[in-house]
Amino acid sequence: MAASENFKKLVPVLSRSFKVPPERITLTARLKEDLDADSLQAAVALMDIEVEFNITVPDDRHEYKTVQDILNRIVALQAPSLSATASES
Repeated sequence: MAASENFKKLVPVLSRSFKVPPERITLTARLKEDLDADSLQAAVALMDIEVEFNITVPDDRHEYKTVQDILNRIVALQAPSLSATASES
């Protein structure tokens, strides 16, 4: 899935988890400073991301500073499954 499609799916997940309007979710938005996310909200967001994207996200939420960081991790975690799907064809 393209990064832009992933971002479109990610916005409502983060909006719900962080209780902010979707328009505040930008690639450069900082989780703590711009979105006022606390550690509990971050944990909930990661669980919601796992469900929405059907991936398993390691519990390293302290490494995520921006929405772009989260999106990069989603893309990286999807890459192995995309390779497996391609090789099965």
